[in-house]
Amino acid sequence: MPMVSMRQLLDEAAKGGYGVGAFNVNNMEQIQAIMEAARETKSPVIIQASRGARSYTNDRFLYHLMIAATEVYPEIPVALHQDHGNSPETCISAIEMGFTSVMMDGSLMADGKTPASFEYNVEVTKKVVEYAHARGVTVEGELGCLGGVEDGHGADLDALAHLTDPVQAIEFVERTGIDALAVAIGTSHGAYKFSKKPTGEVLVMSRIEQIHKNLPATHMVMHGSSSVPQELQDMINNYGGKMNPTFGVPVEEIQLGIKNGVRKINVDTDNRMAMTGAIRKVLMEHPEHFDPRDYMKPAREAMKQVVKARMLAFGQAGHAGDYEPIPLAEMIGYYKH
Repeated sequence: MPMVSMRQLLDEAAKGGYGVGAFNVNNMEQIQAIMEAARETKSPVIIQASRGARSYTNDRFLYHLMIAATEVYPEIPVALHQDHGNSPETCISAIEMGFTSVMMDGSLMADGKTPASFEYNVEVTKKVVEYAHARGVTVEGELGCLGGVEDGHGADLDALAHLTDPVQAIEFVERTGIDALAVAIGTSHGAYKFSKKPTGEVLVMSRIEQIHKNLPATHMVMHGSSSVPQELQDMINNYGGKMNPTFGVPVEEIQLGIKNGVRKINVDTDNRMAMTGAIRKVLMEHPEHFDPRDYMKPAREAMKQVVKARMLAFGQAGHAGDYEPIPLAEMIGYYKH
């Protein structure tokens, strides 16, 4: 099965009332872990790469790894998504390279750090929408700013001071024509999201409910949605790591979001932690090992287990065979109507 548009995956998720995990990748083992989890759970999936990942992997390696994924796992609908594009040029380069979906994050300026004006956000996002839709490619936009920094992107600001305005969201969606809206509800990029289990004072799920009432046909996206499980922190620290205590986004809060229009859930930190914990364990228990396969195989398996758990929790499991993939060429006609 060729890579499909993210719009099709999200439309089908809306029909089925479930969410689709969007998992970040940097290398072959991560792609393999995600695709194995998708096969075992029969899940559609979104694989995404940040600018940092594209630089680390090299675009051509990344693209051909994804082509290999579609050949080895032909039954899995998979979209390749540019995470946090910082400019129209970044998004256009991703589209030209073969990405089937892009995020234009105009909530920040092109430096990926400075909060941008609403008008700037509308201008750059609309420009990407016009270019992408003419090629059948999906566009995600963001209104409001997340806290934290990941892969060089983020203002490291007070997340609660930059929440998405539910009324402004209506204008943003209407003026840009985006397919999906990333909402800021108080979460952050990276592992250190909250110092204690989040409550309604710091994780403002009510914003999602309000936006969904205002825009019932718009697919919403939750960024910074790793749950940062205690057992993964313990795994790292028990084998020589020094992670400080931290809390992520509880899975039950994500499930509440899915009930209120969230269709794409971004997960990265949990997978990084699973791989790091597995690698530390092997190297500490077997310091004589030097073959990368000795620690990368358990790392890949550990990430697969996390991805499987999220696919089951988000409700996407079992839906891989529900529909026939729509080629991007046909999606062009979809956008013209």
